[in-house]
Amino acid sequence: MMESVPTVFVVDDDEAVRRQLQWLLESVGLSAESFGSAQGFQEACDPTRPGCLILDVRMPEMSGLDLQERLVAQGSGLPVIFVTGYGDVRTAVRAMKAGALDFIEKPFNDQELLDRIHQAIEQDARARQRQAQGADIAARLASLTVRECEVLDLVVAGEVNKAIALALGLSHKTVEFHRRKIMDKMQARNVIDLVRMVLEANRR
Repeated sequence: MMESVPTVFVVDDDEAVRRQLQWLLESVGLSAESFGSAQGFQEACDPTRPGCLILDVRMPEMSGLDLQERLVAQGSGLPVIFVTGYGDVRTAVRAMKAGALDFIEKPFNDQELLDRIHQAIEQDARARQRQAQGADIAARLASLTVRECEVLDLVVAGEVNKAIALALGLSHKTVEFHRRKIMDKMQARNVIDLVRMVLEANRR
């Protein structure tokens, strides 16, 4: 299955600005979609689509800041770049605290904006890759039996086979068998790789 092409979503109530941004993005080979309102984007938003969001601050009915906060509340990790003609420190601070990648005032420098957009797309790709890896690790962990989980916990705690056998009332050979099964199911190259995967899963 082919990965989706990253899309730059432009949300601005000014049609001239939308056209300008769409032309700029498509002129450098980027896929772009534009929306005239925050509500329009929110209704069409598909969190599985990669890319980034260029967002105006002041729009009727729902502001860009309100849309950003709603997306964050919904768990969206889509990187946001604000492009606005009404920049002030308080608004910029609010946007950045909510996770915005940048806050650029109009009129903007085309190359500066394109550089930030490419950074945003790369950031989104890395985040989606980490998310996919996390889901893969979680699926591997879920495939372990109760006994394998018990052995795994002690392996991650740094216990040797002899201590694991004593703690669980098993033979040394049985512990070795479970460890081999764990390494196989987790697709771990070595114990350090196994520990890394478990720690990553626990951080989520």
